[in-house]
Amino acid sequence: MGKRVTLQEIADALGMSRNTVSRALNNSGSVSIETRNKICQMATAMGYKQFSLVDVSDATSSTLLPSKGSKTEIALFTHSFPGASHSGTKLLAAFQNRIDSLGYKLSINIIKDNDIESLSLPSNISLDNIAGILCIELFSEQYSKFLCGLNIPILFVDTPILQRINLDADTLFMENLSSVYRLLDSFIKNGKRRISFVGDRFHCQSFYERWQAYVSAMTDNGISIDTDLCILDDDSSPYHDINYLATRISQLSQMPEVFFCANDFLAICTIKALRQLGKNVPGDVSVCGFDNAPEATIIEPSLTTVKIHSSSMGYTAADLLLSRIANPHTPYKKTYIETDIIIRDSTEKMIRQ
Repeated sequence: MGKRVTLQEIADALGMSRNTVSRALNNSGSVSIETRNKICQMATAMGYKQFSLVDVSDATSSTLLPSKGSKTEIALFTHSFPGASHSGTKLLAAFQNRIDSLGYKLSINIIKDNDIESLSLPSNISLDNIAGILCIELFSEQYSKFLCGLNIPILFVDTPILQRINLDADTLFMENLSSVYRLLDSFIKNGKRRISFVGDRFHCQSFYERWQAYVSAMTDNGISIDTDLCILDDDSSPYHDINYLATRISQLSQMPEVFFCANDFLAICTIKALRQLGKNVPGDVSVCGFDNAPEATIIEPSLTTVKIHSSSMGYTAADLLLSRIANPHTPYKKTYIETDIIIRDSTEKMIRQ
């Protein structure tokens, strides 16, 4: 078994103080019911003391342990390994912490373009000891279907667009629809009607859900969708090129009042492109993103965004996959982890005016 989970680790995962976590778990002091529930859920997911896991499939922690002589390797498959700013970094750390505590080990496998094109596994991988597969940043429809055909327990963290394919696998997502809807609805209620969506809406399921939330928020408020006001280029386009993005913004039918960007990377690039065009954020236009990447607090102005609870997703991912390994014939699950809107300077004046 791995090291014991501490109160501080639970506090760090939730972004709360250690004292608040201690009061909630010991039922002492003043802690709201909502906060107490969040803390107890995280303590359960992380396997803290008496909060040993009761999995979503009613499996106990003991049933998630590998049996003697069984396979003990969990393989990470990714097309693009998460960088330091990606939400997947904390997710993976929490995932590894959880599986380590239960006697499994993680192997990392980068899926290259030629693997995807040929529908083949990396040449150095052996399936003999792989108990399950975790897929992150892997959005090829054909390759995802190929992996599902291996008859190995598999969990996708985000996926290709599910309206297009059926995956025989469990899936895990951050909540996208309601958080983006509420954020954009707040702009519209404050009189902003020219709202642009920036990003390839077909990149993955989460981007597509954020686009769906954009469409719903606009149409529910009686605003027609004007794609000439959006930047929806395929993600093969150089969104990171500030000159390219500035040109695309200048080509829009009108200057938007708000740019909603599918993630923080796109939002930060958009702020830089607007600055190059002589636009002030948020004086002339508001910009918001999604992820709550570390750079969101560093860029000037700081970025309004939607926070992903990456550590919670990591512990949940581990328990979903280990539960699938223990119970391979149960119905597949689609699981969402809540997200939180964070208002910062890139929109604050417009939302709170």
